[in-house]
Formats: sequence, structure tokens, C-alpha cells
Amino acid sequence: MSENFINFSEIRDLRTAFDLLDRDQDGHVTPEELQFMLRNLGIHVRDELIDDLLREASRTGSGLIDETEFLQWVARIQALKEESNTSSGSSNSSSTSATQAADDDLTQDLVAAFRVFDRDGNGYITRDELKSAMDMIGENVTEYQLNEMLELADADKDGRINYEEFARLLL
Repeated sequence: MSENFINFSEIRDLRTAFDLLDRDQDGHVTPEELQFMLRNLGIHVRDELIDDLLREASRTGSGLIDETEFLQWVARIQALKEESNTSSGSSNSSSTSATQAADDDLTQDLVAAFRVFDRDGNGYITRDELKSAMDMIGENVTEYQLNEMLELADADKDGRINYEEFARLLL
């Protein structure tokens, strides 16, 4: 069951993600802030779904989440993901095809988001491309934050982010 816990490194990374989402730095993520980030990454989600997700994640039901609620929300998502990965294969063919369709949609969204970052189309996101993408979506990141993001995503430590590393980071 220890896989369901978030380790210190993941908490640090999630705090960085929360800071990027919290555009006005008021300590809360609003539906508008989450939607802004997703749209700038080329991921289109209905406003109603964003509202529902944040309302569910909020202890008060206000639709605003603070850093603690964000961390708890991600931990619950990871636990559910782990649970679904370890569940038996007793699904019927219609749920399997629905899962496949959802996976295909997710893959398309990830590829679209990757292309936003990979400005020259060479299959890698460089430090400069990451900085440009953050600027493009209105996120003024410090050199430290930029280095943290690159370190977080660059699993093979070659100084750039390939598609697999990008997808692993977001999933």
C-alpha cells in the first residue's frame, strides 16, 4: 500500500505545480486558473467538468482549492489509479472499448500539449523551449523554477524532455 503515499520529492514537485496553477498567488486555484493552464497546453476540458473536479477536491465545496487540498486530491487520484491498475481483468468488452477510447483521447491531448512545448518539432523540449512555453502561457518562472521543472521531467538527464518523459510527468 506504500505506493499510494506521495514521497517528499513528489510533494516538492506538486508544490511547484500548484504555484504554477495559482497565477495570482493568492493560495487558491480557481476553475479559471486551471482552465487557463489546460487550454494553453492544448487540452480542452468542459468548464462544467473543471468546476465539478475542483468542487470535489475542495473541503468546503467552494470550488477553490488550497495547496493542502491539491496535494490530497493528487494523492487520491494516484490511489485510484493504482487501484484500477491492480484490479482484476473482469471488465466486459464495452467497458474495455470505452477505456480504449478514453486512452486514445488522452494520447491525442498529450501529443497536442507536447507540440505546444516542442517549438522546433524535433521531438524534444529544450530548456529554452520550456521557458518560451511558460512565457507563452503567462507564467513568469524564475531560473530556479525552470531548473526544477527540467530536473523533474528529464528522467534520462540529457538536458531535454522527450515525449515519454513528458507523458510520464503528466500521468
